[in-house]
Amino acid sequence: MVTQSTVTGMVLAAMPVGDYDKRLVILTKEKGKITAFAKGARKPNSALLACSQPFVFGEFSLYAGRSSYSITNAEISNYFPEIKEDLEAVSYGCYFCELVEHVTRENNDEMEVLKLLYQTLRALGKASIPNKLIRYIFELKIMSINGYTPQVFECVSCGTTENVHLFSFLKGGLVCQNCKQGAGDLIGMDGSTLYTMQFIILTPVEKLYTFAVSDQVLKELKRFMDRYMKRMVDTRFKSLEILEML
Repeated sequence: MVTQSTVTGMVLAAMPVGDYDKRLVILTKEKGKITAFAKGARKPNSALLACSQPFVFGEFSLYAGRSSYSITNAEISNYFPEIKEDLEAVSYGCYFCELVEHVTRENNDEMEVLKLLYQTLRALGKASIPNKLIRYIFELKIMSINGYTPQVFECVSCGTTENVHLFSFLKGGLVCQNCKQGAGDLIGMDGSTLYTMQFIILTPVEKLYTFAVSDQVLKELKRFMDRYMKRMVDTRFKSLEILEML
């Protein structure tokens, strides 16, 4: 039995299949992450040519076969053309899509992640804050949405909020001076950096990309997020390797 439906989502990845088709990975509001085939999408005159590219956001009409979805039509709302004119922005966008594809699941509620990705690509296109800051905001927020929030509000051992400026990667949070024994891999955290991280964790997605930070805070965010992501996401992304070469 063929079931038809319409979903709203973002194309995370597009891969050639056979002579003329494409296999798309789409993060949708209704079904979480799905795989769908766009038949004939690589033909120059195909109606599915425009919608079968990464960063495309819109409504996709699908029919469900026995083992996969096929796209019959698409209405594009945004394809973020301003990103595609900038190699660095494209590389960041590809990394964000790769990370989203890695952490999301099929038939799961991924609405917050979809909103985060959409707002992040908008921020990349506007270039109102540095791309590096956009990256660290995105990484911390997506980890938080998926239940891997670092404890940056109080000591993980005793709960105090006084003079807590050491982060333990072993314990996944801040530790105070009295509790630092045996805490393992410690780094110092400046108060401004902690405040920035608290803001990112607590702020709704729509209001995330509205601030700037000092060079020192940006440097500390990089130091923290590089180590945190390596610990929490044991995957090497191709787009990240390209970014590091730019």
